Amino acid sequence: MDTEEFRLPRSQRANERLHAMIPGGAHTYAKGDDQYPENLAPVISHGHGAHVWDIDGNRYIEYGSGLRSVSLGHAHPRVLEAVRRELDRGSNFVRPSIVEADAAERFLATVPTADMVKFAKNGSDATTAAVRLARAVTGRPRVAICADHPFFSVDDWFIGTTPMSAGIPVATTELTVAFPYGDLAATEELLTRYRDEVACLILEPAGHTEPPPGYLQGLRELADRHGCVLIFDEMITGFRWSEAGAQGLYGVVPDLSTFGKALGNGFAVSALAGRRELMERGGLRHSGDRVFLLSTTHGAETHSLAAAMAVQTTYAEEGVTARLHAIGERLAAGVRDAAAGMGVGDHIVVRGRASNLVFATLDEDRQPSQRYRTLFLRGLLAGGVLAPSFVVSSALDDADVDRTIEVVAQVCAVYRKALDVGDPTPWLAGRPVKPVFRRLV
Repeated sequence: MDTEEFRLPRSQRANERLHAMIPGGAHTYAKGDDQYPENLAPVISHGHGAHVWDIDGNRYIEYGSGLRSVSLGHAHPRVLEAVRRELDRGSNFVRPSIVEADAAERFLATVPTADMVKFAKNGSDATTAAVRLARAVTGRPRVAICADHPFFSVDDWFIGTTPMSAGIPVATTELTVAFPYGDLAATEELLTRYRDEVACLILEPAGHTEPPPGYLQGLRELADRHGCVLIFDEMITGFRWSEAGAQGLYGVVPDLSTFGKALGNGFAVSALAGRRELMERGGLRHSGDRVFLLSTTHGAETHSLAAAMAVQTTYAEEGVTARLHAIGERLAAGVRDAAAGMGVGDHIVVRGRASNLVFATLDEDRQPSQRYRTLFLRGLLAGGVLAPSFVVSSALDDADVDRTIEVVAQVCAVYRKALDVGDPTPWLAGRPVKPVFRRLV
């Protein structure tokens, strides 16, 4: 594996084109070329199953497909068949399609802890609708977010709390407060400090670690005692933890929850779901003030809803969640063994649930390092592995995983050399990768 010989000239030129027309060069900051080693950000031509091809002609084993959205693999035949059935029948009408009723029934059968559901196109719209609804039903202004979870929405109530807060009024940001994951005492102290002001607690029910015993149940009790709405952001945990999400796995029912990512296998669809008495406030069958819950022209496009139904059927009939866990366990064990074998087991660390693995790249002092991440990503790319994370899809097979482990072992040998000299710079060939959330470019 020679990272010095690995070049992406066509992708480099295409990235220049993208930046000339699209702010940031991509439509999602997490896909930006600043997230990859300099001049080694591949521009994708197409994908199939667990593989993608860049416009330079390189094939990669892909992880984190579509930022975790393509959990069945690219161009999944069952999903495409469902989509094609709808394409010739029209996709958007002046009144609801019967497909909307079918999709709602299918979703609520999959997530039986919810009574009603409303579909949208992206996760931010769903989480913001949940926050708006919580404020409406409680009459309270503040939103409490989990400080340990990286992203909830592109909207002001959340982005104002990040380093990229330019353009967001301070008065808006001040209405968002934070609580630490896993710490019920700290959360209760927050709710007591802002007594009768907090509309909702919003968090991912699980992340890189499992929830401490009794934690989610304790949050449920705190929300009830303090009269606030409990919202589970299941964008990532939905389907990957269980078909019914983390709430189905852990047996704790939130008032509202949001789904997306895996729901459409790459097609644009998200969902806000929850208790009827709350959700109905966004409808026409109540006597209170109306809530502008969700109203999206494209939220119920028939082909995306058909994709969602096909995904749910595939998960249920083919045991996809169990397969994701099995693939992830095999990968995690192999990567850990490879890292340990090269003497870097304390520096390349695999974390998270098997179906949702990420990795940390640590320096000589075992601190997170963007420079060592750059070294690691360069080696993976040169070996034909596109892996901003190790989040698996069900399309990966044993050969893919074995090849990934082989490449990781090769990169670990270089990583060891960099640690021995105390400086990865000779292996970077350019600027380090950068965190998504930062104040300055």
